[in-house]
Amino acid sequence: MIRQKIRIGDILVEKGFINHEQLMSSLAEQKESNFSKKLGEIFIDNGYITEKEFTELLADQLNIEFIDLFAVDVDYQLMSKFSIKLLKNANTVVFNEDDEYMHVAVWDPLDYESIELLERNIATKPIKLYVALKNDIFYVFDRFEIISTTKTIVENIKKEINSGTYKTDSDQSSIMQLIEQIVKNAIKVKASDIHIEPSSFNVSVRSRVDGVLRESFVFDLEVYNALASRIKILGNLDISEKRRSQDGRFSMTVNNNKFDFRLSTAPTMHGESIVMRILDSNKILLKLKDLGMEDKNLKLFAEILSSPYGIVFITGPTGSGKTTTLYAALNEIKSIENKMITIEDPIEYQLPLAQQIQISDKIGYSFADALRSILRQDPDIIMVGEVRDAETLNISVQASLTGHLVFSTLHTNDAPSAITRMIQMDLEPYLIADSLIGIVAQRLVRKICEGCKKEIKPPVKTLEKIKDYLPEEYKFYKGEGCIRCAFTGYSGRTMISEILRISETVSHMISINMNKYEIARKAEEEDGFEPMIIDGLAKALRGDTTLDEVLRVAK
Repeated sequence: MIRQKIRIGDILVEKGFINHEQLMSSLAEQKESNFSKKLGEIFIDNGYITEKEFTELLADQLNIEFIDLFAVDVDYQLMSKFSIKLLKNANTVVFNEDDEYMHVAVWDPLDYESIELLERNIATKPIKLYVALKNDIFYVFDRFEIISTTKTIVENIKKEINSGTYKTDSDQSSIMQLIEQIVKNAIKVKASDIHIEPSSFNVSVRSRVDGVLRESFVFDLEVYNALASRIKILGNLDISEKRRSQDGRFSMTVNNNKFDFRLSTAPTMHGESIVMRILDSNKILLKLKDLGMEDKNLKLFAEILSSPYGIVFITGPTGSGKTTTLYAALNEIKSIENKMITIEDPIEYQLPLAQQIQISDKIGYSFADALRSILRQDPDIIMVGEVRDAETLNISVQASLTGHLVFSTLHTNDAPSAITRMIQMDLEPYLIADSLIGIVAQRLVRKICEGCKKEIKPPVKTLEKIKDYLPEEYKFYKGEGCIRCAFTGYSGRTMISEILRISETVSHMISINMNKYEIARKAEEEDGFEPMIIDGLAKALRGDTTLDEVLRVAK
């Protein structure tokens, strides 16, 4: 191939990404590493440019097309014809072939030796080169390995289907063995959900680990109908109904532990999307101090929990750990002297000293219905799993005004927004002011793996966004990726939060319908209220999580 020589450092200076001093410093750093580090990697590590910006710029300078490997149909059968070791060593992917060219995506188009080795060993026709992101290329290799490992199971299922020996309700069938393998794999990696998603050419099974989806299996479409039908039978769903969403649940014992699964199906263009939420019935309830709250917020929350009556809201999007926080709070204040009743959908974990009620939309037993009836049960503490409508909100508030301590959740982005949300649900501001005692807004961020943590310099543009919050001296960290964290750089999750305590001043501001920005500003001045970004940055500066994670979830 034709070798082109470009001075990438000079181009970055010309484009305004770096100055001459930064270029000289990077060249010196490369020399110190005995040229083991590429200059582009040094620019990225020092935060001068992002990987995508650098890759696109390099592609433009070399007049090579940049390609998003997630947007193309990679031909894995074609890949299987070549040495995967050779492709991995060259950081290249052969993703397609037509009458004229072999289409190859490469991470480093300046690695001419690897590309020429590739041309000699795989090319039966001219190579057309593309530039792709390094992580996209790694993803393709991961997916190729997943397809290879599941090939035997899929072949057995196809044989059963084609021979007519496949039985939908059999616990010994290959399809049931496949479901068990999917479930066991998800539990092994500590996933919270399993997603089974059909596309136009295959079926992807992904597991949500630490809040992020990872692909676990890939199957042919031929297997999908049998897989979907068997899962729907497990959840007591109608297998003939594929035009509307259905919900169900089932239990399964894995490694001598019982797990409950909450099942949801939704019709999509290519078939039903199936999601299974994993609920470990043996899971030990967390204590408040184990949630990950900073000491200041923990102390503030404990003060709110000591109130004799009023309503407390935990807010955040789906999957932000609201239910876990609710359970931990109730576990903290439970007592033989108090009657505690919860209304949930579903009951995820058993709570000691609590009477737990499961609502059922199928029989018309809603949160509001249950809440009305339990007030006659003489409770001291009430937990309403979620406030979904004005009626439930109104009854919850009335309960808090009549001497009950009420806990519930709302879907809002921050703590002050919960007040606005309650007004939007037609609750009078004076009722909010009289009943509300505190709001906790939270998110979950992934923790850096301790096995591969290293100090980094974030991109200059990122630091610019948070310059007002940074101390004079600061350090940030990330995980490089190792066997312990499945090469993600993360292991486990922790909470970042903000807590708005309703003082007399804030209560008055709510009653006269002042906006959330004025309320937040006054709470900062008077009570030391801190937005969630402050809590997140404290954890990032300490090395608990990455700056990217904090900015992904906090504004």
